[in-house]
Amino acid sequence: MTREDSAKIKPIDPLESASRTLDAEIAGLAKLKSSLSNDFVTSVEMLAGVNGRIIISGMGKSGHIGRKIAATLASTGTPAQFVHPGEASHGDLGMITAQDIVIGLSWSGETPELANLLAYVKRFKIPLIGITSNADSALGVAASICLTLPKAEEACPYGLAPTTSTTMQLAMGDALAVALLQRRGFTNMDFKSFHPGGKLGSGLMILNDIMHKTDKLPLCEGSILMSEALMIMTGKGFGCLGVTNSKGELTGIITDGDLRRHMGTDLLDKTAADIMTENPKTVSDTMLAAEALAVMNDNKIQSLFICEASKPIGFVHLHDLLRAGVG
Repeated sequence: MTREDSAKIKPIDPLESASRTLDAEIAGLAKLKSSLSNDFVTSVEMLAGVNGRIIISGMGKSGHIGRKIAATLASTGTPAQFVHPGEASHGDLGMITAQDIVIGLSWSGETPELANLLAYVKRFKIPLIGITSNADSALGVAASICLTLPKAEEACPYGLAPTTSTTMQLAMGDALAVALLQRRGFTNMDFKSFHPGGKLGSGLMILNDIMHKTDKLPLCEGSILMSEALMIMTGKGFGCLGVTNSKGELTGIITDGDLRRHMGTDLLDKTAADIMTENPKTVSDTMLAAEALAVMNDNKIQSLFICEASKPIGFVHLHDLLRAGVG
């Protein structure tokens, strides 16, 4: 950029510009919400009933939005794929089968690059959902059902750059994806299957994935002397010890705090049941690791026993959660 060009740059208030942009897009979303009709309900039922995949297609900025919608659908349990309309005309139409359903995105509805795709779905009787602002356009007329986006002012001061319009397209895609995941009964455990990596994956980890099991559990019977219980506690290395009854049920826990409170010359002659804190906090192995961390924080404890029918089947320490990336 030359000095002369720099001198021509018009000074603006960035915060005022940002507020105007957001106001324009919020207004567009409000219009979109008000425009929802039974066509949306029908679209959800059509998408839920498809035997193949949901194919998304759009050109330019609509194409970028389409890619994101396809990714959101796929990550929430609905098989989906983006097909570029230009590439579709050069062989990628073969990616679309009679078992699929197509969602076409075009603000004007007259995108030339969509023409061959529209002809293809009509020829093979493939259902088409159009998302456009013009129901009388080529896309709107060709569609089995048209989700018509309301006319709204672009945030671009010249009304040229797709801003409010693409925000509405994206919001409509999100609305379809969320309605579909609820329609399918998609759960957080299903979500975990598609998101094993990163912070999201660690947040969806359940205790069964990371808990200590079988002979690693720090356990002893309530009847044994503390002289023996301390040896078990030290050997397991968790700084605590679960205490069970004759039925194998967890009845208490011994922590470093319990040892300090009962410190004396006769400590080693007492039984584990004499020293333990009764009714310790327990959880199930299907609890999310993030929820277990919250339980520890709320109760100011550093470990949890995982029980089934009152019998300990696992154990997790705060350090286990931190190592797994939870928190």
